[in-house]
Formats: sequence, C-alpha cells, structure tokens
Amino acid sequence: MNVRNPVLRGLPRRLVEEGLLDEAAASAAVEEAGRTKVPLIQHLVDARILSAREVALATAHEFGLPLLDVDAVNLKYCPRDVIDAKLVARHLALPLRLHRGRLSVAVADPTDQRALTEIRFQAGAAVDLVVAECDKLRHKVARFLDQQDDDIAKALGGLDDIQLETLVTDAEDEGTVLGEDADDAPLVRFINKVLLDAIRRGASDIHFEPYEARYRVRFRTDGILQEVAKPPPALAPRLAARLKVMARLDISERRVPQDGRIKIRLSKSRAIDVRVNTLPTQYGEKVVLRILDSGAARMGIEALGYEPDQQQAYLEALARPQGMILMTGPTGSGKTVSLYTGLNILNTAERNISTAEDPVEIYMEGVNQVQVNPRVGLTFAEALRAFLRQDPDVVMVGEIRDLETAEIAVKAAQTGHLVLSTLHTNSAPETLTRLANMGVPGFNIATSVILIMAQRLARRLCTECKQLADLPKAVLKEAGFDSIEVPLEQVRVFRPVGCARCNLGYKGRTGIYEVLRITPAVSRLIMEGANSLQIAEAARREGYRTLRQSALQKVAEGIIGLEEANRVTMD
Repeated sequence: MNVRNPVLRGLPRRLVEEGLLDEAAASAAVEEAGRTKVPLIQHLVDARILSAREVALATAHEFGLPLLDVDAVNLKYCPRDVIDAKLVARHLALPLRLHRGRLSVAVADPTDQRALTEIRFQAGAAVDLVVAECDKLRHKVARFLDQQDDDIAKALGGLDDIQLETLVTDAEDEGTVLGEDADDAPLVRFINKVLLDAIRRGASDIHFEPYEARYRVRFRTDGILQEVAKPPPALAPRLAARLKVMARLDISERRVPQDGRIKIRLSKSRAIDVRVNTLPTQYGEKVVLRILDSGAARMGIEALGYEPDQQQAYLEALARPQGMILMTGPTGSGKTVSLYTGLNILNTAERNISTAEDPVEIYMEGVNQVQVNPRVGLTFAEALRAFLRQDPDVVMVGEIRDLETAEIAVKAAQTGHLVLSTLHTNSAPETLTRLANMGVPGFNIATSVILIMAQRLARRLCTECKQLADLPKAVLKEAGFDSIEVPLEQVRVFRPVGCARCNLGYKGRTGIYEVLRITPAVSRLIMEGANSLQIAEAARREGYRTLRQSALQKVAEGIIGLEEANRVTMD
C-alpha cells in the first residue's frame, strides 16, 4: 500500500504499508498518543487498536530487530544487579544476558532513546535490543521484580531466627565465629537483629556506645542519629567482642583503635560491606559500623537529585578524554556516591580505571582499587605515580590533601587522563582558591580542571504526610526565593509532619548541588588570580547556581522543606 500522508514515518508508516491500519487510523493514533503523552506502541495495545503480537511483529520488522517470545525466558538466568529495579519497571526493559560487555535487553518500544541511554549508563555495557510483545513483557517484568523482592524479603524476614553466620562471608572461621557458647545465643541474635534492621531502614551507620550507667545503640538514618536500643551496660564487653570477632579483629586488644570489615550476603546476587571501627573510651570500646551498599553506586545518575542542566554538565565532563573533575563538601555530603556513580558510567571494558582511596568504601568489579597506607609509604601521591606507569584512562584520587598530590593529579589531567577527586571546601569557587593556596599555579588549574561540584545531602519530605506551609511573601523573599527560577507567586513551601511510613516527616535523602563549569571566562579569572567571589560572579552570568539557590529550588518543587534547606546551606 502506498502511503500518501508524508507526516507518517517510522512505525506508523509501517503499520499502514502492512495493511494493519489505514492512514486516518494511524494519524489518529499518533495524535492521541502525543496528546496523552503515552508511547505509541503502548497506546495501540492498551486501546486495543491492534494486538500486542501485531504491533511487535511490525516493530521488529521496521527496526530490523529480533522478535522474542518472552514466555520462553527463564528468569532464573536473567542478570539481577545490572539494571536497577526502578529502571526496569519504568521503561519495561527486561535484562536477558550479560556477556563480554554486552547486555541483551527485551523491550516493547525500541524508539525510547532515553531508556536506552539510562540502561547503557547504569549497566556500563553496550546494549543489544530485542523486541517483545507489550502485554507478555509487562507480565514477565512484574514476575522478575517480584522475585527480586522475594530474595531480599527472605534474607531480612524473621530477624530473630536468622543466624548471621549464614550471611557473613568475611568471618566464616569455624574456630572463632561458629564456636560460640550457648550463653551468647541471645547476644548473637540481638546483633543479628540490629544489623539487619539497620539495612532494612536504610541506615548509613550504627553506633554501639558504652557509658558509665547505660549503653545505647543508635542508627544514622537520613543523616540524623536516633537511639534504637538500650541493652544492659554489663553486656558492653561482650557486644564489642562479638562485633570484633565478626570483623576479624583482635579481641584481646582493647587499648588502641582497630579497623575491620564484615560482609553480609543478603542473597546470591547481593552483598553489603560493613566497615568496622573500634575506639577505646573511658567506659569501654565504642564500635561504629559504616554500611557500604555498593548498590548505591549503581542506582543511576538520575536518582542523585541533580537538576537537568547539572546532570548534563556532569555527563559531558565524564565524556571528556582528559581533565579533572572535583567534588567538594563536608564528610557525609555524598561525594563518594557521586564519584562512584561517575566511575560506574565510565567502567567499560575499553577503559583502564585505577583508584586510590582511604579507605576503599565500595568494591567495584572492573576497577583497580588501591587502599592507601601512609605507614608503609603508600600515600595518595605514591599511588598516583604508580598509576601513571600503568597505562590508565581514568584515575580517581580519594582526596587531594597536599601540593604533591595536587601537582601529580594536575599533570595526569594535562597528559590525556580523566582525573576524579575530592577536596574539603564549602563551595565550588572556593575549591579553586584552595588549590591556589596549596601552591598550584593558576595556569595549571585553568588548563586541568574542567568541572567542580559542591554538594550536600538533604532529607526528602515524606510524600504521604507533608503539609503546605502558609508563609508570607516577605518571608519567602527574605529566604531568597526571589533568586530562583520559580516565580515568587508560584512558590509553595511544604513542612514535615510524620506518619507510620516515614521518619519524623522525612523519607530518604536527595543531593543539593552547585556545579561550576570551567569556561573560558572563568579560566581567565583563575589565571589572573581572582578570588572566589569574583569567580562566582562571573560563573553566575553563565547560569551557575549556588548551593542555597539549588536548595531553594528543591523547596519550591516540594522535595525538601525550608528548615532542611536552612540546615544544609546556612554555613
């Protein structure tokens, strides 16, 4: 059939040529799908204009892709941790096979370029698409996600009955861990419950703290410490000893701090590392556990809270063959997750990536990670020197602390390597001043640094219980809302309330960012020795937003509250 309507292209044209639709029906379907903002393939099937089989056959024919019967797919062999569950559900994309850096994915709509880009970035692999029938794929994806939930539920369910020895891999020593006295069984169950409860709540740290007349256990959830248990103080030595055994530390040494690790395996495909540190205090050993979930680094850049232009700036910098990307902010501001998210995007078979860290917080397969050890001379600077003799493409330095490290990092960035690192400064422009104060010449800074991101983590408002706060226009103006993109008249500020589904009105965290591109104008100022205020003013004319403005933007969008914006940006 000849198609006379020149507007019809691609799949609609194919449907007309194959006699499945006439031109009027195809045009109407395209118009209605556009009006309702629903993908054309989904609209055709959901509106019962065509069967899922007919649409899938035409789609495969049009785009030259294989057609797969997903009913024949055994979910047991589908890779579990390659694509985040939210991405699978949002784009109806079923991962089928990961082999030699190529990921096969079943989709109903191969025209969704955003889905393809997000999957490629998150998987760190080339993506091969196959077409599947929309209704069958929807059912298969639901089963795939249900199985993932079941795996975690089995590991976390029945906390009192779980023996952590079956989950911990780093301490599986028959002589020490499994040979506990019967009297310690309640204590073992208590620690098991605390650890798994912390994972379930999304805590980042667990504090076991002895005092003269009491003992407390606290979780740091969404950046805030909260007391969760008060075991008898007489148990303090045994609790510390149990944790030290699990982390393979010396239980007889109580006079000096010790560092160790525990690995908790939640399922065959998911394990969580726990970093353990002990500290002798006046009334016994305080033990702090840092929960390091490697899944956080693979959840995708879209989950970190960047504004669209900020995310684009980061992705463009990561795509550069050389230069330096710097993250800045206080401890606990999310710099590590931002760095690892970038590394995950870069981590392909074509790149040689090396990192120097203190400590190595998240293990990443395919990346050569080095734990620095100053006591034996393995400093950041020495590790960097070694990296440059190892034919690197990408280098990550945990922190630039001194001139020696800064000079080697700058040299690497100027000689064909992409360098990622962190500094402790309050804002992005101040990072340039800090490098200059270290003794790095302005010319070297201007020709090596390509992007600086300052960041903080703010608690998200619970979407179930947040309430609108009626604030006068004068208060909004005083807070700085007149400096953001949302008109003052349209700003709606919400406040936390608290319900059974959240933590005092908050649930989860999001990043607050200021992203400074090193443009030609900023480079000139750096070489002229301008201060951070002058650099910020020049960058502002090119679209730069401060941390405060980014925080207020998220307040106006209803993501965080004004109190939280004040807490994280009022330095």
